[in-house]
Amino acid sequence: MITLAHMSDIHLAPLPPVRAMDLLNKRITGYLNWQLRRQSSLDGMGLAQLVAHLHSQEADFTAVTGDLVNLGLEAEIAIALGWLKGIGPATKVCVSPGNHDAYLPGTLTQACTFWRDYVAGETINDHPFPFVRRVGEVAVISCSSAIATPPLFAAGRFDAAQAGRLARILRLMGDGGYFRVVMIHHPPNLEHQSLRKGLWGSKLFRDVIADAGAEIVLHGHTHRSTIHNIKGPKGDVPVIGVAAAGTAQGARAGDDPARYNLFRIERLGAAWTCNMREFGFQRLGSDITLRLQMRIY
Repeated sequence: MITLAHMSDIHLAPLPPVRAMDLLNKRITGYLNWQLRRQSSLDGMGLAQLVAHLHSQEADFTAVTGDLVNLGLEAEIAIALGWLKGIGPATKVCVSPGNHDAYLPGTLTQACTFWRDYVAGETINDHPFPFVRRVGEVAVISCSSAIATPPLFAAGRFDAAQAGRLARILRLMGDGGYFRVVMIHHPPNLEHQSLRKGLWGSKLFRDVIADAGAEIVLHGHTHRSTIHNIKGPKGDVPVIGVAAAGTAQGARAGDDPARYNLFRIERLGAAWTCNMREFGFQRLGSDITLRLQMRIY
């Protein structure tokens, strides 16, 4: 039996000092958005409490689906490395980067350099994504949808080259009898698609899963707790979104309070089972509770 934790959209707060020259680009809109809206809804005060609760579960592995930072500042990226180390060693934690982790051209490269061991694993060739972490009989497969976008856009991209590599990995892991968990920051299901904030190339992603198969898909980005499905070769594949871990109580409308998911994955004979528990804050109160428990596979 393997326990897999899933967190996303950390948005570490508060912001480090921001220089005027740092804002001579897309960051100016993000900084204004932080000052006017997100500073109160992503204050990070509950994040330490959420992480402490996560540690009490003693998960075998933790998947983090991106947006560790806000403006892609080097200081934020360095702080995020310390936060990742607080979650656990790189052997037990991996990251699928998000759009904030690729805020400007070159930001993602810098982040992957800092977070090197947390964004690495077995790969098909010299491309860093997707990569695989094997945890017992579970294969955690981390894709990247993180790209730099114009101001007011928060979209991601999944291109044909990455689709081809993901398909090969899924077939190899499937042939090996692994329970395949695919990580990606942006949701690939139709319910969350939009030009400005959605996943460009989502159909490519869905086509890969429909052909090669996967057991579950994990994502973030929406700051909501959601459960959807996309087609697989043997039936629907659950697509699980988790609320932003950095969200404060009394967050802005549309955001769920901070939460994480814990999956218990177990082989029973020739079949797999996967039970999910969602832990986090309610809209009222300051305690972390078990909000949902269900079998998803």
